[in-house]
Amino acid sequence: MKFEDLDIQRALVVYAHPDDAEFSLAGTVAKWAKAGVEITYCMITNGASGSDDPKMTRDRLRDTRYAEQREAAAILGVKHCEFLGYEDGYLYPTLEVRRDVSRQIRIHKPDVLFAQDPTMRIAADFYVNHPDHIAAGEVALRSINPDASTRQMFPELWTEEHLEPHKPKALFLETFGGGGGTVVDIGRTLETKIKALLAHRSQLWPDAERIVREWARSTGKAAGYRAGESFRIVRLERPPERPKRSIAAARGKRASQSRSPRSTRAPRKVTPSRRKRAR
Repeated sequence: MKFEDLDIQRALVVYAHPDDAEFSLAGTVAKWAKAGVEITYCMITNGASGSDDPKMTRDRLRDTRYAEQREAAAILGVKHCEFLGYEDGYLYPTLEVRRDVSRQIRIHKPDVLFAQDPTMRIAADFYVNHPDHIAAGEVALRSINPDASTRQMFPELWTEEHLEPHKPKALFLETFGGGGGTVVDIGRTLETKIKALLAHRSQLWPDAERIVREWARSTGKAAGYRAGESFRIVRLERPPERPKRSIAAARGKRASQSRSPRSTRAPRKVTPSRRKRAR
């Protein structure tokens, strides 16, 4: 599949919890899966903290949320679901977590890595970002440089598990419709997104569907689409742009200027008032 100038065959979604992807990028996932992209979900935590029910247990909620995520993934056309099983609410970008995510990148070799933006901490005036989201985004960024792409980082992955380093072509960070993002048209897959979202029955509140629909429509409207999802795209294979003027040329110009004869015009007399202004 072609997205702008990217040739995309595989994509990996690295997120903190079951249901995170359905809220933020399920329309894009459904669109890409329909176009033949092999998509893998990597959920870092088990989702076991997501309930206020005093009768709920962590083990039962974990199993419920894994089942809901598999159901949603099947609706979207996601090929694989990897659950790393870290405790929900206790996530930090430790070396252990970084190695486990790096392993998945080396196994699945995605052309595009989808991730949460670790710099997003407060949304508007109504939402404080979950610390697991921030940690998962940080892990994803560290996987790009150096964890998954460097041979001597976690060398056991290639010496013992024979997993070669891999660097995706692009990183897609969710922007939740914020300014400056690239908007993907999900007009034809919005209903699939909603159906997948509704699979997360243990996590939804009465207004969830309406809010997600309005959010998608607002994001799409800015780009002229019926519905959209937006991302900050980092092109990891794009070579750095050449400077407008080479360092050598700049140095040559400065050297030429230093060899130019100085003016023989007599210096202008500075009055006391001018000297004061120059201080």
